[in-house]
Amino acid sequence: MVAHAELSDAVLRSKIRNQEICFGGNKILKIYGLLNCTSGKRMKKAHRVFFATEQEARQNNFRPCYRCLKERYKNWKDGLI
Repeated sequence: MVAHAELSDAVLRSKIRNQEICFGGNKILKIYGLLNCTSGKRMKKAHRVFFATEQEARQNNFRPCYRCLKERYKNWKDGLI
């Protein structure tokens, strides 16, 4: 998990391009989702964190986003994850 505030814009773009970062999350709400999610784009920079994998997000007790990961959210809500 890497906080957005700790990365410069150039480093962030490089990590996304190299697929070192694939998911974003809100550290206050404990929700993770795709980088292109409209909900995630509205998030404050101070609350945004990044993950390389979904497994990393789940290990940090984050739940899937309802908007961009609907099927995974449903499985999480039903207790299958």
